[in-house]
Amino acid sequence: MALVNEHFLKLPNNYLFADIAKKVNAFKVTHPQADIISLGIGDVTQPLCPAVVEAMHRAVNEMGTKEGFRGYGPEQGYDFLREAIQKNDFLPRGIHLDIDEIFINDGAKSDTGNIQELIRWDNSIGVTDPVYPVYIDSNVMIGRAGVQEGGAWSNVTYLPCIAENDFVPQLPDRRVDVIYLCYPNNPTGTVITKDELRKWVNYALKNDTLIFYDAAYHAYIQDPEIPRSIYEIRGARKCAIEFHSYSKTAGFTGVRCGYTIVPKDLTAATLNGERIHLNPLWNRRQSTKFNGTSYISQRAAEAIYTPEGKQQVAQTIGYYMQNAARMLATLRGLGFECYGGENAPYIWMKTPEGYDSWQFFENLLYGANVVCTPGVGFGPSGEGYVRFTAFGSHDQTEEALKRIESWSK
Repeated sequence: MALVNEHFLKLPNNYLFADIAKKVNAFKVTHPQADIISLGIGDVTQPLCPAVVEAMHRAVNEMGTKEGFRGYGPEQGYDFLREAIQKNDFLPRGIHLDIDEIFINDGAKSDTGNIQELIRWDNSIGVTDPVYPVYIDSNVMIGRAGVQEGGAWSNVTYLPCIAENDFVPQLPDRRVDVIYLCYPNNPTGTVITKDELRKWVNYALKNDTLIFYDAAYHAYIQDPEIPRSIYEIRGARKCAIEFHSYSKTAGFTGVRCGYTIVPKDLTAATLNGERIHLNPLWNRRQSTKFNGTSYISQRAAEAIYTPEGKQQVAQTIGYYMQNAARMLATLRGLGFECYGGENAPYIWMKTPEGYDSWQFFENLLYGANVVCTPGVGFGPSGEGYVRFTAFGSHDQTEEALKRIESWSK
């Protein structure tokens, strides 16, 4: 008899965004004429930039010839993209990486979920709270999170990011094996300074802790003093794995491409104390379970590093950040307490007194036909907040803000 992995049964019935879709669809059934604007799910709306489209066309044409056709590619990614990443995302910031420390993926979600396979099921984990749900759910699936009690998992150390601490998590008061950090943060839209990030690296080095650092939104940082990579901090190569995505940087939510950095200096221990390098382990894992990102997607990603691509991608990011600035100004002008939106495409808004996250979500949906994301879906400290995204069009964003203004009055 085949036995199910019962850890899966501990998961909530639906993924957060599936719950949102279910509630929105129920509303549509009873209000078929309603024009709903979504400022909830963080999907992009602007088309791929011309440099990317041209690169994809060239790659497709290549694949249509005998000489240019490519079958299985390297699981780690093609050198042309890894070299472009090395030269453009890291060297200008004084970070030196070997090309075989860069692993191309089909989007950061896959690797942030799969990376925990490298460590034993009984490692302790700490997460910033609120947090991207994949970090928690993937650990639940392997049995590392314990059981859910009152909305929190028993074996997870939560590191609250709340207004009272300026959304900067405090170091744990005990040793934790693995820490998940995400900056710019999803969902709060806040960032971390070099001095604060240095505290985490020092903690990790002192406590032999592994940091999983999600930098998917680094391209949205406007402040030159804010770190774009954890490897800007001395010693991080010995304690951190970093994840990147082109989904929000270049609109690749439907193209699927990103990358993960696993430094050769990084090790973890066996039970008898032997130090094992994680770079070859991740290479082995990818070679077994991943067939590589498509050649077409990788050529598309390479194109964002051309002079034309850089300019065009910057324009698209600027477009979304204009939305963020407009949203931030309008919502604050209406008296709402808001955070983020200055170095990230997310606005984290406190719900008015008397509303929990889901109550505000439903009132906004029914009252203004606008969709947000309930903060409690990101963790216990998200209760009493909602997230808005800046990924809509200018017209949709303006219309949504007009509706919110009218409804709030």
